[in-house]
Amino acid sequence: MVQSHWMRQENLLGGGWEVHSEAGWWKLTQECSGEEPHRRADWKHCPQRENGRGGSGTAEGGREPAFPAPGLQGRHKELQPGPEAHQGQGPAGHALSEPGSLWPENAGSPGCLELEKSVSNPRPMPWKDRNSSGAEAAQCQESYVQAASDASRAIDINSSDIKALYRRCQALEHLGKLDQAFKDVQRCATLEPRNQNFQETLRRLNTSIQEKLRVQFSTDSRVQKMFEILLDENSEADKREKAANNLIVLGREEAGAEKIFQNNGVALLLQLLDTKKPELVLAAVRTLSGMCSGHRARATVILQAVRIDRICSLMAVENEEMSLAVCNLLQAIIDSLSGEDKQEIRGKEEALVPDTKKDLKQITSHLLDMLVSKKVSGQGRDQALNLLNKNVPRKDLAIHDNSRTIYVVDNGLRKILKVVGQVPDLPSCLPLTDNTRMLASILINKLYDDLRCDPERDHFRKICEEYITGKFDPQDMDKNLNAIQTVSGILQGPFDLGNQLLGLKGVMEMMVALCGSERETDQLVAVEALIHASTKLSRATFIITNGVSLLKQIYKTTKNEKIKIRTLVGLCKLGSAGGTDYGLRQFAEGSTEKLAKQCRKWLCNTAIDTRTRRWAVEGLAYLTLDADVKDDFVQDVPALQAMFELAETSDKTILYSVATTLVNCTNSYDVKEVIPELVQLAKFSKQHVPEEHPKDKKDFIDMRVKRLLKAGVISALACMVKADSAILTDQTKELLARVFLALCDNPKDRGTIVAQGGGKALIPLALEGTDVGKVKAAHALAKIAAVSNPDIAFPGERVYEVVRPLVSLLDTQRDGLQNYEALLGLTNLSGRSDKLRQKIFKERALPDIENYMFENHDQLRQAATECMCNMVLNKEVQERFLADGNDRLKLVVLLCGEDDDKLQNAAAGALAMLTGAHKKLCLKMTQVTTQWLEILQRLCLHDQLSVQHRGLVIAYNLLAADAELAKKLVESELLEILTVVGKQEPDEKKAEVVQAARECLIKCMDYGFIKPVC
Repeated sequence: MVQSHWMRQENLLGGGWEVHSEAGWWKLTQECSGEEPHRRADWKHCPQRENGRGGSGTAEGGREPAFPAPGLQGRHKELQPGPEAHQGQGPAGHALSEPGSLWPENAGSPGCLELEKSVSNPRPMPWKDRNSSGAEAAQCQESYVQAASDASRAIDINSSDIKALYRRCQALEHLGKLDQAFKDVQRCATLEPRNQNFQETLRRLNTSIQEKLRVQFSTDSRVQKMFEILLDENSEADKREKAANNLIVLGREEAGAEKIFQNNGVALLLQLLDTKKPELVLAAVRTLSGMCSGHRARATVILQAVRIDRICSLMAVENEEMSLAVCNLLQAIIDSLSGEDKQEIRGKEEALVPDTKKDLKQITSHLLDMLVSKKVSGQGRDQALNLLNKNVPRKDLAIHDNSRTIYVVDNGLRKILKVVGQVPDLPSCLPLTDNTRMLASILINKLYDDLRCDPERDHFRKICEEYITGKFDPQDMDKNLNAIQTVSGILQGPFDLGNQLLGLKGVMEMMVALCGSERETDQLVAVEALIHASTKLSRATFIITNGVSLLKQIYKTTKNEKIKIRTLVGLCKLGSAGGTDYGLRQFAEGSTEKLAKQCRKWLCNTAIDTRTRRWAVEGLAYLTLDADVKDDFVQDVPALQAMFELAETSDKTILYSVATTLVNCTNSYDVKEVIPELVQLAKFSKQHVPEEHPKDKKDFIDMRVKRLLKAGVISALACMVKADSAILTDQTKELLARVFLALCDNPKDRGTIVAQGGGKALIPLALEGTDVGKVKAAHALAKIAAVSNPDIAFPGERVYEVVRPLVSLLDTQRDGLQNYEALLGLTNLSGRSDKLRQKIFKERALPDIENYMFENHDQLRQAATECMCNMVLNKEVQERFLADGNDRLKLVVLLCGEDDDKLQNAAAGALAMLTGAHKKLCLKMTQVTTQWLEILQRLCLHDQLSVQHRGLVIAYNLLAADAELAKKLVESELLEILTVVGKQEPDEKKAEVVQAARECLIKCMDYGFIKPVC
């Protein structure tokens, strides 16, 4: 047995070599004392021994090694200690010609290395050398982990041990840890920069790392790995979650979605759906949604594979997150089947396009079935209604085809009416959320508005009449409740249709009868129906005559807070039937204030449920038409904040009531202009003349606005704008836009509005909604953009979305104030960056801006000229001035001669930048009008230093443009003007002006037209 010891050996091969054996391992190293580590040593070969165990020489003392050093058998021509290149193949199949290989040429072939082993005078080896040598031996035995460990211990002792670093690099490379190997060889190259082996190894490892990264991050590899993790039940939870999120992200990318699709991804995603685990099912649904987006072929295949009934069953679950994700999947499928395909298909003109109408009709049919299924959760029903709201009615009434609406009316209107007529307190009620009935009312309204002719509307009305009259049953009070609730729901949708249904025999009588019922549910439904029925003045008058006493009786006798507050709202609505007309008060003086006080009390009572408190806001929405009520309300800060908190809750049916209340408080509703002659005529003919309340004057309105801002109205409005698009109707958006415009009226308040997120919230209101709402929101944006830093008011890319609404306000059909403030806003934006100037140019705002430069109105002309002054920095705008056959440059020159200082300042600034940008424009300026020289001289002598400075810059540009033109200027009185200005002593205010004049004189000296006086 060979003992574990270290010995120094004088080798026959001419170098100092150490042969050691430790725990059965043999080690051969070169001791390179006095040599460079990379220097080649001479190695000699001995004749091959028959037993293949070594050389013929014996060790000192006549002993031979007990067994050959593993890995060193075989003949070789030359061994190189240290990191040098070798030829041949190593045991691991690596090319030994690559740098860093320790394997000798012809390793494993017959041959030997003759060694002398001496046991005399043994000397211990230092720890550094022991670990370094151990690393080499371990590498020879392919024990790369041990080799790396030994080398690491050597490096710990001496961090500059280049042999150990290189050996660890090789071991780590074999172990596949290329990044760590790269760091080691990089360290080696730093220590010995001229060593070509290190440089070659660096290049080789870099190539290997890049290839490994390419494979590792290739889409195919990522997809496969993620599915393996997700489908492996033994995978860790965090790994599964990460894989699911990565799969979702990948599915949203076109390349990733295609790879998933091609690699049997749909089948694997179906397996995830089968797991029934919510997090995996959710990931699968979101991935499928990404794959369907904008790709008709994939959407069709996925729809056939997953099946619409399964998709609807997933959407029907109680989990809100799951229901919303499946809704997005269905929306993506519908968009892909009905919209434009993102994928460009070659030869698509001749291609057969599959008809998707059948699939779309099938989806619509299943969604309608979901509305009346008891197995569907309230969340699922809401999402089904959302999808129908978004996809059935035409988005543009100019489109002739409304076949989807006709199909839904024929096959699904009764189902929608059933949802509208649900009474939550009845045991037979379907699962609902707070928003379900409102969503159904909105859908009925959209379907009714989408009908094209009277026969279609008559058919719609007949279906509603048959459904309601079919529900009336003297023997079944629950059916009667459903009928009245249906009428109430329709009144919240297509109001004209609801009014016609109120005229049906027995409807109003049934409402009054239910009010007198002893059952609280009957009273609740009846009072709500009366509230909605009394919107029209004629109906309200009928109810005031026949039902007010009954409502008062219910209010006094009932102990149920829900009924009490609804009765109160009914009284509020009847009390406000006269609107803002101070002379048409329905109740006695002070009655409305008492009702409002009770509403505010309920609103602040957090012990009452949200749905009940919502009715308090509904009551205030009517009562705040009275100026006394709204003045008291804005002073009640707790009530205001309670209303704002309700607006931010999940129950979004309150949005319209909150918006209406705020419109009333800010007086932002439309007010007809009072013509004195017509007022006198009305009085003469003894007709009623509307009276304005004293507290509706401008001063009171401004005070209410300040109190609303202080209470935090902007944050509430910003939250309301983010609501679901089906709940946030175009009418509600218009109301919000009106409120924003009223709040932005005072320039001092605009900073507060921006700080609380008002600028960002206005952008969607200006882009979507009614025409009136978009104009109001755009006007509010213009007010903010005119005085605010765009980078703060509209951070990031949002600022580019502001341009289009502002440009729309330049239409000559808009009023002058809107034109003026839009120009101010565009001026501010155009001064920020060339990208914004380019955006304004692409929105075709230049013709409108030029048009207002011709305007007779001084302020409009000044604002347009200031905007053009900023826009001329853009190259495309400059090209418009360079083009022949137009008077743009002439207009700017003539505007420089106007008497208005601000107008002169803007025009001179534009002219200075134009003449500085193009020499051709300098020559053109002298040709467009004969007054150019006189105007230039006036600018150079102007009292306003800013205008004078611009004039001198124009003069310098003309002097620098052409020698002949410069000569003409020098021969005129301009030289005398320049001399006088240039001789002035420059102070802080005049420094720029004097410097500009002196530069003009220096230019004249360069031409040789003038000489300095010694």
